[in-house]
Amino acid sequence: MFWEKKLTQWIADIRKHSALPLRLELWNGQQFDFGSGQPDVTIRVPHSSAVHYLLTPSLASLGEAYVEGKIEIEGRATQIIRIGSALAGQAHAGKLARIARTIRHNKQRDAEAIRYHYDVSNAFYQAWLDENLVYSCAYFENGEEDLATAQLKKIDHILTKIRLEPGHTLLDIGCGWGALVLRAAQQFGANCVGITLSEKQYEFARKRVEQAGLADRVEIRLQDYRDINGSFDRITSVGMFEHVGLNHLPDYFAKIRSLLTEDGLVMNHGITSTDPDSGETAYGGGEFIDKYVFPHGELPHIGLVLKTMQEGGLEALDIENLRRHYARTCSIWIDNFETHADRIKMMTDDRHYRIWRVYLAGCAHAFTHDWISLYQVICSKAGRDASAHPWSRKYIYR
Repeated sequence: MFWEKKLTQWIADIRKHSALPLRLELWNGQQFDFGSGQPDVTIRVPHSSAVHYLLTPSLASLGEAYVEGKIEIEGRATQIIRIGSALAGQAHAGKLARIARTIRHNKQRDAEAIRYHYDVSNAFYQAWLDENLVYSCAYFENGEEDLATAQLKKIDHILTKIRLEPGHTLLDIGCGWGALVLRAAQQFGANCVGITLSEKQYEFARKRVEQAGLADRVEIRLQDYRDINGSFDRITSVGMFEHVGLNHLPDYFAKIRSLLTEDGLVMNHGITSTDPDSGETAYGGGEFIDKYVFPHGELPHIGLVLKTMQEGGLEALDIENLRRHYARTCSIWIDNFETHADRIKMMTDDRHYRIWRVYLAGCAHAFTHDWISLYQVICSKAGRDASAHPWSRKYIYR
């Protein structure tokens, strides 16, 4: 048969170029090992119709085959992604295929995308996030912190960087389950507004505010950033601008500028592409994420971020790369996810379990290998006298 010849050649090519701790098991009982010793990963192909997923593998095609049940894969998620990346890398040698795509964004499409990702269930996220439900890059100040400690340190790192003081008004764009605004009110004495497009996050965050007795100082809104009015001393955006769209970044930063007091400060904390042209994740990883995880998400290169900030009337005052911090964060998340697999499977169907398993492990791999990065950028209104800003970064580490 045609597929037999192609598969035999594919197996020979893989063995020629690498010794992978991989075992392939076919529906007819045939078994192929690609390395010596016990394999870390086993791929089972239950029917000949699924062979084509292997012949020209990418992270998108392999991920789709696994998610849709066309193939079965055994092994730790991190090992599965490592093997999948090796297979995709060999198939696409010399061409990373980091395509830069732009997507049309509007309020309705953005709201639908946010709800698709975040409205799975609060219990689902509670199973593998930290106790405060912080779903963004943690900050491992000493490299030894547990996840909960590192997430609180991340929030404090942000609030210290923007020099938040008692009585300041703070807007948090994309507030999630409310951890940052709660911390800002409790520990820094700020008056906060947090906005989200996720109804489940909105309800959960409001309850947390009420339980903390902070309803007079923290307001949670179900609101699009384009509809905000008012003036704020400080503005934070953590893990949100990935949903804005490359073509909309100047308008996004211009909107932030319009909401900022004359001497105010902004912190933008977000994932970036490491491709100079803002291309998506290599080997089809971006295609998989767009289809199954984050519809309409777009990652700009840090160069584009700084350019569009300036176009929007903001000056970047401080820039910090936290890529390895996010690699560790995602590694802890996927470990938690697999540790609580039985509990998670009771909350969702097998397809969604597989999607998130691949996604979290894939993110850990992508951050580790510099496919994507994470930057914190402090901004103020452009064209202002910057003499009030500290002369050094010592104030951040007091």
